[in-house]
Amino acid sequence: MNRDQRIKALKQAAGERILILDGAMGTMIQRHKLGEEEYRGDRFKDWGQDVKGNNDLLTLSQRTIIKKIHVDYLEAGSDIIETNTFNSTSISQADYGMEELVVELNVEAAKLCREAADELSTPEKPRFVAGGLGPTNRTASISPDVNRPEFRNVSFEELVEAYSEQTKALIDGGVDIIIIETIFDTLNAKAAGYAVLKVFEELGVELPIMVSGTVIDKSGRNLSGQTPEAFWYSMRHLKPFSVGLNCSFGAEDLRPAVVDMAAISDTLISVYPNAGLPNEMGEYDEQPDTTAGFLEGWAKDGLVNIVGGCCGTSPDHLRAIANAVKGYPPRNVPNIEPKLRLSGLEPFVAG
Repeated sequence: MNRDQRIKALKQAAGERILILDGAMGTMIQRHKLGEEEYRGDRFKDWGQDVKGNNDLLTLSQRTIIKKIHVDYLEAGSDIIETNTFNSTSISQADYGMEELVVELNVEAAKLCREAADELSTPEKPRFVAGGLGPTNRTASISPDVNRPEFRNVSFEELVEAYSEQTKALIDGGVDIIIIETIFDTLNAKAAGYAVLKVFEELGVELPIMVSGTVIDKSGRNLSGQTPEAFWYSMRHLKPFSVGLNCSFGAEDLRPAVVDMAAISDTLISVYPNAGLPNEMGEYDEQPDTTAGFLEGWAKDGLVNIVGGCCGTSPDHLRAIANAVKGYPPRNVPNIEPKLRLSGLEPFVAG
């Protein structure tokens, strides 16, 4: 299949069943207990600063490990796998002095995902690649210095430039979808969305866009203070293929925010929660059947179209989730006439 055929197949599959996203990349990398030497590999053995923790670099230095993680998720039942590019922007890679590698990181991550997806695709079950745009390690809306509330350590324009570079490289590498994920600051996400649309126009392509926020407490608000409803109205101008939530906390506590979003969104709902909350050691104890049980309830109640896992989840979680939601129809996307309930405020649209 070429890209246009895959996108057509993706939309057809989404109309027929609940699609399965993959699970955590970082959790699976941690299982390998890699040290500084392994992160560097042969190519970066003389790099001038520490690189351990730069998981995106492993696409270049430990290709076999990253591909195996992709394949394991595909074998567990994932329809969509994400590129290992959560921090592959010039902004995030600056922490390691590796801004010059951004294009290569994204192109090679997309190619690696594409390779794995194509190997496991069948006519009955095609597999799709989502190019992941993470939130970066900076926020355009909130000051990192409590003593200087007016200060920002990144601008909207800088974010647009970084996301544009990343998006172009992901498309060059062969992704089918762009996913703007783990959004804690809606202004960062709006910069990402603006960049994606700008790149689409420049390249003459148009891929499905998935948008996924993260909430910080049980009120359902993100770090920049928006409710699920406000978040949707801020991002709906992108006409996303799906909108939803990821990370945050476990599925049990995330459900109310999912219910709110499903009630107002006239597009697919995608959700990939953590495996519960971390314990005192920072590890996730929620077992696959428990996570799958919560998501089966969501499927039974018609809340979701795409499900997967975030922090703490593994191929075992995804296999259990895929089995749990199998047979349930996807959420019926309502034809909702948008009605803002935000004190008459119109959502900000960049550009």
